[in-house]
Amino acid sequence: MQQQHRQPELVEGSLPVFVFPTELVFYADEQTSHKQVLTLYNPYEFALKFKVLCTAPNKYTVVDATGAVKPQCCVDIVIRHRDVRACHYGVYDKFRLQVSEQSQRKALGRKEVTATLRPSASQEPPSPRPQDEERRIKEQFSDSEFFEQTAFQTESRPVAGGPSLLTVLLGLVCMAALMLPTLGEQESTVPVYLHLSVNKKLVAAYVLGLLTMVILRT
Repeated sequence: MQQQHRQPELVEGSLPVFVFPTELVFYADEQTSHKQVLTLYNPYEFALKFKVLCTAPNKYTVVDATGAVKPQCCVDIVIRHRDVRACHYGVYDKFRLQVSEQSQRKALGRKEVTATLRPSASQEPPSPRPQDEERRIKEQFSDSEFFEQTAFQTESRPVAGGPSLLTVLLGLVCMAALMLPTLGEQESTVPVYLHLSVNKKLVAAYVLGLLTMVILRT
């Protein structure tokens, strides 16, 4: 009787994650650098699913922030910087890639990638000592939180607050016009100067219809 080879159960957070590059550098004066690509490799015999988290999700757009990688394959994750301003120069952000098995929810492994915006490639600051740079980054991210990064962050649109007051008032005027007697009616207690012609009532009905369509769309 053949014994089935079972894959050893992995401890949460113990699986090595292979990502290249490990640092993203954006340059304000180079439009082409505002788009960077992270490559996630899966050298294992089983499929992985991944999720991209970020300490500053509002500054970036991530294409395919969640997905899967087939065994012994790789996947490209496109990251765009969408808030290129001088106030962000030199600020370090972090992306965290979490991977897990397709059938499990716990994160088997994670890898963090730093990202920073600089004014220009021609104005590179002098390289600090690796120990000093590592200590500065650790101090900056000591209390940082990671947030889920959506795949395509659509442009924010103002929330519709319903029809305007002018639209409502104009609609009420049209309704009142339609309720008035038609010009030529004899038996009416309404003064004659308030009697409207058929053409005026048709205009009021047309305008009321347009206003109704506007209100339904808001």
